[in-house]
Amino acid sequence: MNKRTRITDPKSGFNRVSRTFHSLKPPFPLPSPNAAVSAVSYALSLRRNSPFPDSVTAIVDAATGRSISYEELIHRAETLAANLATVLKLSKGDVAFVLSPNLIQVPILYFALLSLGVIVSPANPLSTRSDLTHLFHLSKPTIVFTATSIAERDFGVRTALLDSPEFDSLTRTKIHNPSPLASPTRVTQSDVAAILYSSGTTGMVKGVMLTHRNLTALAGGFHAVGVKRKEPAVFLFTMPFFHVFGFAYSFKAMVLSETVVIMERFSLRRMLSAVSRFRVTNLVVVPSLLVALTKDSVTHEYDLRTLEGIACGSAPLGKETAEAFKAKFPNVAVLQGYGLTEAGGGVARTFVEDAKQVETTGKLLSRVEAKIVNPDTGEAMFPGEQGELWLKSPTIMKGYVNEPEATSATLVNGWLRTGDLCYFDNDGLLYVVDRLKELIKYKGYQVAPAELEKWLLSHPDINDAAVIPYPDEEAGQVPMAIVVRQPQSSLTEAEIIDFVAKQVAPYKKIRRVAFVDAIPKNALGKILRSDLKKLAPSRL
Repeated sequence: MNKRTRITDPKSGFNRVSRTFHSLKPPFPLPSPNAAVSAVSYALSLRRNSPFPDSVTAIVDAATGRSISYEELIHRAETLAANLATVLKLSKGDVAFVLSPNLIQVPILYFALLSLGVIVSPANPLSTRSDLTHLFHLSKPTIVFTATSIAERDFGVRTALLDSPEFDSLTRTKIHNPSPLASPTRVTQSDVAAILYSSGTTGMVKGVMLTHRNLTALAGGFHAVGVKRKEPAVFLFTMPFFHVFGFAYSFKAMVLSETVVIMERFSLRRMLSAVSRFRVTNLVVVPSLLVALTKDSVTHEYDLRTLEGIACGSAPLGKETAEAFKAKFPNVAVLQGYGLTEAGGGVARTFVEDAKQVETTGKLLSRVEAKIVNPDTGEAMFPGEQGELWLKSPTIMKGYVNEPEATSATLVNGWLRTGDLCYFDNDGLLYVVDRLKELIKYKGYQVAPAELEKWLLSHPDINDAAVIPYPDEEAGQVPMAIVVRQPQSSLTEAEIIDFVAKQVAPYKKIRRVAFVDAIPKNALGKILRSDLKKLAPSRL
């Protein structure tokens, strides 16, 4: 037993000397940091341990029913890699911009590009021209892969259509000598693998550089927590492949032989129909979608008996919402997680044994360290104390593209500053309070919008809600609720203010309310508070 083990709490993982929280999960093996191993070749090496054959279905398009097996996915990715190198002349260090909805071709493209050392840079297909100008400035792509539905744009660089016969042929027939996906290449762990984009909810979008090392660690982490099953899990993706959540989960599916059901266009009815038709076992959702599943009576029209679990992330989930969902779906486990683009995805999650603690985002995953830092003094804090969450993990980004100042402000001596106000309890469970920058300053008190949003969403007449600061001459800022009422509801401002006031301390009370038809959100369901702040004055 080493010294660190002796002074680390076996229950929480907290080291009182360093004031650092350590994962209690056993570490998984990784290649050396500079090994000539790509993330794809490593993921395929883990896949060889799968108890399921390559004939297992890999991806299903919910709209068309079209599917491909893992055998076909791997073969087509290998073929495409060979043709990208010989026909399109793509090579290590080139940047491929991917602008597409969730199509079957996207994971094939990802694995092919990554095996060559081409940097993958996926973005929201709904991006405006000004958005794309900014993203192109960051990533400087040499080629754009897109879909027919958005191909009328002039990108100024070579463009390939993912849903065209030409692209399909590149995935089926090797035009020149083959270049197998899993064979040793000159791609190394330290090479940049992807440029993903931060959500931009608190400022200009930044390009997050993830290395093959980061993605290798993600794949290894997924393999480490995989559970034995008689049949492969069937996951329905409500999140896009261009987001870190979908990007990382494409590796998870490959490593664990999971079947992924994708939706190009989302609606609640389409999702429920897909669950029934394809016998989905797991959903990946944001809290607002969990609220919809809880409150919408349309769920009774579909056979959802195959559902085993729901993974929920991107924002804190309220206790009342979780309990209401459990009452409606008693046989479906709700598991939460915490992650961010800069950390390559998830760094903490709940497991079945943590399920009773509904408001936690779980325990640190293997190889992850964390500390809670007082944002005013920089001092590391103890269990139960709130502060900024700092993280250290082999999945942490290399930095932001062409933004050295932002990188040095975010990465400090190997630690990633998350900007999230959090705390750990004495069991090592992580709780996310809110974004530090989004705290409302009321007469010197700090009010977390997420806490008030959880109470608002617990009201049966409220379909969706957000809380923002509203300028006030006396108090500085007051909490303002932006509310979407249930259809036919006559809920009033006074009733909302009174409802929340009964649940919270006086300084946290809602003091203004505006009603809207929808809360503006990004592609993963995060509230766009900057848009709400512009909208709020016109609603008063």
